[in-house]
Amino acid sequence: MVSVVVPAAGQGKRMHAGINKTFLTLLGTPMLVRTMQKLSACSKVDEIIVAVGEDEVEGTRKLLEHVPNIKPFAIVAGGAERQDSVANGLRAVSFEADIVLVHDAARPMVSVETIEKVIDAAKETGAAIAAVPAKNTIKVVDEDGIVESTPERASLWEVQTPQGFKKDMLMEAYQNAYAEKFLGTDDASLVERLGYPVKVVMSDYRNIKITTPEDLLTAEAFLGSDALDSAKKGLDEAKKGIDDAVSFVAEKAEEFRKKWKDGTL
Repeated sequence: MVSVVVPAAGQGKRMHAGINKTFLTLLGTPMLVRTMQKLSACSKVDEIIVAVGEDEVEGTRKLLEHVPNIKPFAIVAGGAERQDSVANGLRAVSFEADIVLVHDAARPMVSVETIEKVIDAAKETGAAIAAVPAKNTIKVVDEDGIVESTPERASLWEVQTPQGFKKDMLMEAYQNAYAEKFLGTDDASLVERLGYPVKVVMSDYRNIKITTPEDLLTAEAFLGSDALDSAKKGLDEAKKGIDDAVSFVAEKAEEFRKKWKDGTL
């Protein structure tokens, strides 16, 4: 059984929206809803646990209850940090789950293919993360703003979500992190501390984390492009249907003409 924990409790201060950013809309649909729809489109996902602000639990439940075709879900109160929200979500994961994915609610552009690949890799290796090769040169800078070194770009990857783990491994990593008061920037870092290998799965550059108003515009541009592609495909299919119908009528008309000429009608 595969469970997905979706941390969605952050207020997104860099968005300057004044509300939980995952309730902001992308072409009219709340970001959280789009993320839930994408996760639900993956046949390998069995349940979804969403962690939101304590005062947002009931409102989120009502919002998602009206969304068609989403997988069974539960809403829990998040915590002060993302790590706390994930921890609260883990407590609500079904006992039968053997694989747990963690996916940011602010990544609604994730592909079903990436979700499936992370699940498969987590089942095989125990821990797997979605990522893409770094495109920019990265500098290590000291506290005075002076460059210390330039890591080889070929070895650098930009990490995304989903990140998938065997449930017992992730539970152990979280228990250890809290026992040692360690706060990680992602879930894989907690697992890495225990010495477990983490497999990197190739994702795509559209799987952005929506953090700023500029990210909203980028995501809407992607969605708009998808809508145009879908409309074009529909028009192409409609044109083919019309062309086929015209060809059929022309063929029957020719048959009729020949029979009329031959007097075989």
